[in-house]
Amino acid sequence: MPPLSSIRPVIRASARNRLNGRAPTTLPKKLRVPMSAYVVDCAVYVDGGRLPGRWAHDAAIEEVRRRGDGFVWIGLHEPSDEQINGIAETFGLHELAVEDAVNAHQRPKLERYDDTLFMVLKTVCYVGHAEPKTANELVETGEVMVFVGRDFVITVRHGRHSGLREVRHKLESDAEQLALGPASVLHAIADHVVDSYLEVTEAIEDDIDEMEAEVFTPRSTMDAEQIYVMKREVLELRRAVTPLVAPMRKLTEGYSSLVPHEVRSYFRNVDDHLSTVAERVAGFNEILTTLVDAMLARISMRQNNDMRKITAYAGLISVPTMIAGIYGMNFDFMPELHWRLGYPLVIVLIALICGGLYRNFRKNGWL
Repeated sequence: MPPLSSIRPVIRASARNRLNGRAPTTLPKKLRVPMSAYVVDCAVYVDGGRLPGRWAHDAAIEEVRRRGDGFVWIGLHEPSDEQINGIAETFGLHELAVEDAVNAHQRPKLERYDDTLFMVLKTVCYVGHAEPKTANELVETGEVMVFVGRDFVITVRHGRHSGLREVRHKLESDAEQLALGPASVLHAIADHVVDSYLEVTEAIEDDIDEMEAEVFTPRSTMDAEQIYVMKREVLELRRAVTPLVAPMRKLTEGYSSLVPHEVRSYFRNVDDHLSTVAERVAGFNEILTTLVDAMLARISMRQNNDMRKITAYAGLISVPTMIAGIYGMNFDFMPELHWRLGYPLVIVLIALICGGLYRNFRKNGWL
């Protein structure tokens, strides 16, 4: 888009014309809708190549339809209702899909509205940390909504980590793939999202292995709460992966004519990777459940050992307490009450009984 300094003279001329009662000067079509902060990029692609210049959405689709070839790719980031309404009206987007795209927090899904496909994908990002037992959040999620028509692709992103700049650059360097049309963009986005799932699952797998080793380490400081934190994060990843399996399978089976046969074969590869991720996530859940059971069993065993020690020491203390209690009742007629060797005999008797009990407790593993 040209710098603002080149637009200001046109705006001033338009204002002067209004004051003088003349028709206002109009901006060139490419400048009529300026690129805003929520519009990340708007480009026209013909024969696998990007046309030069920056385009407003209405000028871009007019150029494509005038040529009768190519498509428009518009990238939006967290637009509001007012910001997306103009684009929705120009491209004929269904109001329910637009509402979902603006509000976000949707489950992964694939819907068909007349001649438009609307797909929601959950993006995930692994949050680094020093070690699993100190982490409060491992997986950060976002969303990418994709509108696919015969001559346009509109992507709406929510979240800080869900950028598609890398996907766009990779596609622009592959003219053959980009020439397949809007469906190739949908495939590239889905492939990018599922690849991020694989990366996150590999990182989580390393954390679970480390956590498993920590759980079974003697005198470990691992807390069951940290296992529940990990289980919660795996559940969040599962919410992103599992609902996407059915929509991805539809794209491989010819759900819409907007996805040609050449692109469906690429979606089969993405579907295979997604199935791998789903199996890994299910396995993580089972392992963490086992670790929770092991941690609870370990805590229970530790408590039992503590109770054994407490009981053993209570038994040792009860011997002198009982004897002292008997001789502390101060009766006048008691055996050996005035005997000279009574005190040493009682001490030796207490020591022998306590020593025998201690030896027996040690032999049975109570102490």
